[in-house]
Amino acid sequence: MIESRLLLILSMLFVITLLTMLGNKLKISYPVFLVIAGLIISMLPGTPEIKIDPDIVFLIFLPPVLFSASMQMPWAEFWKLKRRIAMLGFGLVFFTSTIIAFISTALIPGFTLALGFVLGGIISPPDAVAATSVLKGLKIPRNIVNLLEAESLVNDASSLIVYRFALLAVISGSFNAWTATKSFFLVAGMGILIGLVIAFVIYLILRFFTTTSAIDTAFTLLSPYVMYLVAEHFHCSGILSVVAGGLFLSYHSHRMLSYQSRISTAGVWDTLTFLLNGFIFILIGLQLPYIVAHFTKNTIKEALVYGLIISGAVIMIRMVWVYASNYIRIRIKRKWVPDAIVPTHKETFLVAWCGMRGMVSLAAALAMPFSIHGGAEFPYRYLILFITFVVIIVTLVLQGLTISPLIQLLKIQDRGEEKLKKQHQQLKLQLSELALAHIDRYYKQDLEQGGPFSLTRNRYKHMIDATKRKLGLVQGKNSIADESMPRFRQLMLELIQLKRKELMKYRINRTFSEDLIKEKEWELDLEEARLKSRKG
Repeated sequence: MIESRLLLILSMLFVITLLTMLGNKLKISYPVFLVIAGLIISMLPGTPEIKIDPDIVFLIFLPPVLFSASMQMPWAEFWKLKRRIAMLGFGLVFFTSTIIAFISTALIPGFTLALGFVLGGIISPPDAVAATSVLKGLKIPRNIVNLLEAESLVNDASSLIVYRFALLAVISGSFNAWTATKSFFLVAGMGILIGLVIAFVIYLILRFFTTTSAIDTAFTLLSPYVMYLVAEHFHCSGILSVVAGGLFLSYHSHRMLSYQSRISTAGVWDTLTFLLNGFIFILIGLQLPYIVAHFTKNTIKEALVYGLIISGAVIMIRMVWVYASNYIRIRIKRKWVPDAIVPTHKETFLVAWCGMRGMVSLAAALAMPFSIHGGAEFPYRYLILFITFVVIIVTLVLQGLTISPLIQLLKIQDRGEEKLKKQHQQLKLQLSELALAHIDRYYKQDLEQGGPFSLTRNRYKHMIDATKRKLGLVQGKNSIADESMPRFRQLMLELIQLKRKELMKYRINRTFSEDLIKEKEWELDLEEARLKSRKG
C-alpha cells in the first residue's frame, strides 16, 4: 500500500515537471496549464479518483508556500504598501464575503445567510501562487507585483477567519457580531505575535550559535510548520503567524545566515515551492470526478449556472472595490500631496483583473464538516464545493490566460523604472568608490608591484568613470586574475565584507530600494562562494 502511494506521488511529480516544461514552451503559466491538464486527465477512463485532504493542504502545503513568499517580500515594500494591502487583504475580503453571501442567498433556494458567508469566506481570497506565477516574466511595474504578492500573504488569513465564524454560525445556529469582531482581532493579533516570537527565537539561534548551511536550511524548512502549528494549537491564525515570522526572518537574513546558507536555502526553497505548487494545482483539476459524483445531470446544470453567476460576481466585486478604493486614494492624495504619483487607470485595471482563486479556497471547501449538531447533514455541502470548483476554474483559466495579451494591449509603462535604474547606478558608483578608497589606503605597496592588484584597481576605476559618464551603462561580468594568490584573495574578501557593511547601512537608512540591496547582497554571496571554493 505504501509503495503504491509513493509510486503515485513520484509519478505525479514527474508528470508535473514535464507538464510545466510543456507549459513554458507554449508560454502558458504553469498553474493554469496544470489545472487544465488535471481536468483533462480526470476525464480519461481508468483515472483513479484522487481526493484532496484539506488537512494535508493546511498542514503540509500552505505553511511553506506562504513562508517562501514572505521571505521573498522586501519588508520596506510591504510596509510602504500597508494601506493598500489592508484594503485588499482585509477590506476586499470582507466586502466580497458579504456581497457573495447576499447574492447566493437570493440566488439559491433555501440558502441561508450563514451559508452565504461560508461560501463568501471560501471564495474571497485570490491565490498567491497563481497571481505571481502568471505575472512572472511579464513586463509590468514592480510595484504592482509587490502589491499583488503582499495582498496574497494576508487575504488567506482574513478569509479563513470569516469562514470559520460563518461555519460556527451554521453548526451552532447562532451568531454574535460583536463577539466575532473581538475574536477576529484576537485571533489575528495573537497569530502575528506568536509568529514574531518564534521567528525571534530562530533568529537568536542562527545568529549566535555555530551552525552549518545544512542546519540553517533545516531550520528554515521547519520554521513555517512550527509557527503554523503553535498558532493553531492556541486557536490563533496560523497563516498570519507564518507570514509575520517569514517577513521578520527575511529582513534579518543578512545577519543570521552566512553566504553559503543563503545560496543553499535559496536553491532548496525554489525546488520545494515549485513541487508543492505544481502538486496542488494539478490536484485541483483532478478533483472533478469526486465533486460531480454527488450530482445528477439536472442538478449539475443548476449548480453550474450558480457557479458561473457567482464567478462573474466575484470578478465584478473586485473590479468595483479596486476602482472605488483607488478613486478615494487619488482624491485624498491630490488634495494633500498634489505632486504624488497615483495609479493610472491601466494599472488599476490590471490589479483588479488579477484575482485568480486557488488551493486555499478548494481546501477550505473540502474542510467543511459532513454533519452539524444532532447528526444532520451539513446543508448544501456539495453545492458549495461545486460552486467553489467552478469559481477556481473560471478565474484561473479566464483571467490567467488573458493577463499576458491584456498587458501587451495596455502597454503599461513602469514609471519607477528610470528611478530604479538611476539608483542602480548610484549604488554601483558608491560601492566602487568605497572599494577603490580601501585599495588605495591599505594596498599601496602591492599596487606598486602591479599584477592582480593593479588590474582590480583599474577595473574599479573604469567602473566609476563609466558610471559617471553614462547613466544606465550595464557592466559585464568581471574576471578575476590569479585568485590563487593569498594576498589578493584577502583583498577581495575584505572588499566583500566592506560592501556588506555598507549595504547594511543603506538598508537601515533606506537610502536605496531594498530589492536593489538584496540583488547586490546576492552578487556578493556568489562572489564570496567563488573565492572560497577556489581557496579550498
